[in-house]
Amino acid sequence: MTALSTAGIPIYTDRGPGGGIALLDSYHTTLTGLSEEEAAALFMLSIPAPLEALGVGRKLRAALLKLSAALPESRRVTESHARQRIHLDSVPWHQGEQFVPFLAVLQQALWQDCRLDLAYEASFGAQIRAIVEPLGLVAKANTWYLVYRRETAFKVLEVERVLQAAMLSDRFHRPMDFELVEFWHRWTEENEAIHTRYPVLVRAAPDLSAQLKQSWGENMLEWAGQAGEVDDFGWSTIRLVFESLDAARGRLLAFGRAVEVLEPLPLRKSLVDFAEQIADFYRGK
Repeated sequence: MTALSTAGIPIYTDRGPGGGIALLDSYHTTLTGLSEEEAAALFMLSIPAPLEALGVGRKLRAALLKLSAALPESRRVTESHARQRIHLDSVPWHQGEQFVPFLAVLQQALWQDCRLDLAYEASFGAQIRAIVEPLGLVAKANTWYLVYRRETAFKVLEVERVLQAAMLSDRFHRPMDFELVEFWHRWTEENEAIHTRYPVLVRAAPDLSAQLKQSWGENMLEWAGQAGEVDDFGWSTIRLVFESLDAARGRLLAFGRAVEVLEPLPLRKSLVDFAEQIADFYRGK
């Protein structure tokens, strides 16, 4: 009873025979317990693109509108204040909308624990058809992935690769010990670990450092030497990390003369070869 009173719930007691403890008849729960900071944090939320693709964006907006209507007038001012000052845009630059026409079918099968008849594009353009058991949907950087079980193996498939999907009537039993978040964290760590690190040492032209950070991000860009160190011509020495030689060549060709590869030598020679082929092709036109 003391804990209830401390929490602000209006209870009262009647002593003696026939007495007891009761709640005020006029009491009902409200959302007035939200602090100003909690209300501001809540209304900073934007509807992420993956939820729009899943078809629940409109429902979430309606839920937030109902929540806003239940707030006292003082908290609605906080809502407006937050919305006019903070906006979260989770979509990266120059990223087109992901084409996922079968996302709703996957979600329905997932909700009802029904098997799926899937056709999807595998590596090198091969098409595979299989009966799978959907265990979860994960949106990473606005890209949807299906976590599923096929026979005894747990696998992950990018939803954009799905060519056909049909929910079957037969149900399956989800593994009792399967935890989606734990599986996803373990899978992403293993997936990142198997990719080859291909370090490249380059010289970047003046005023290009910010563009490189935007293109690669801090996790792929390492300053060689002290941060901000430049040579007599204003060029910075930077170490970039790629998955392979081919990936490095494709990305660096786009910068032309603004980036010079210092190491490794095979990449430098490959860039020269590609540049000469391109120059010969256009000269021949």
